[in-house]
Amino acid sequence: MSQIDTETKRKLREMGAGTLLEALDSEDEGLVLGMSFDDRLRLVVDEAHSAFNHAKVEGLIRRAGLRYPQADLRRVDRVDERGLDRHVLAQLGTCSFIERQQNVVFQGFTGSGKSYLGCALAKQACQHRIRAHYIRMPDLEEAWAMVKDKPQGTTKFLRKYAAFTLLVIDEWLLDHPDESMRSMLLELLERRYDATSTVFCTQYAKKDWHQRLGSGVHADAIMDRIVHNTIWVDTGTHNMREQAILDQ
Repeated sequence: MSQIDTETKRKLREMGAGTLLEALDSEDEGLVLGMSFDDRLRLVVDEAHSAFNHAKVEGLIRRAGLRYPQADLRRVDRVDERGLDRHVLAQLGTCSFIERQQNVVFQGFTGSGKSYLGCALAKQACQHRIRAHYIRMPDLEEAWAMVKDKPQGTTKFLRKYAAFTLLVIDEWLLDHPDESMRSMLLELLERRYDATSTVFCTQYAKKDWHQRLGSGVHADAIMDRIVHNTIWVDTGTHNMREQAILDQ
């Protein structure tokens, strides 16, 4: 079955069946010798399907824009020393919170590994073939400033960031958002509410959010769309950046 003529190969490529063709070309004749056509076909299709899934996952990870693309929930350092809950991390790793449209907040001191955890969670989502995206809040503010006064800019911006099944916003509330940014955040979180999941990585405790959001009606509404149905993870005070230097 692996001896395919040039014309058939061309047709397979034309139909977008490149992964199937590669599986056929890599088939080990000694391994499949004596197997029935059905068994050989099943073996080739399984190989092609595995390669297809791997390519899709790699593409999702690449497009997610992760700050730490090698982040891995299974390789989080010093879990006990940092006071992290292994059970909570394991549950997050199943991505079942996304099915329930729950949010996640990683809150802790500077250097406590919030960004790494946010990236690890987004990568885990990609491995479950879930569309995820990572962005720092200062970059989100800059992107908003560039489009908010353009025709259809607001609509396209909100549609883009509302569409990600999992959105990780790092450095949440690092700066005090202005009125325009607060209005955008309210609309974005309203569109995502009860439909998708958002991860917030922040050094600020929940009690400080309202004031940093301006303490007005926008702050009330934004908080209302975040604090309910949310998993809160305290990343502690252990400075992982300093630890990395010490470990060198």
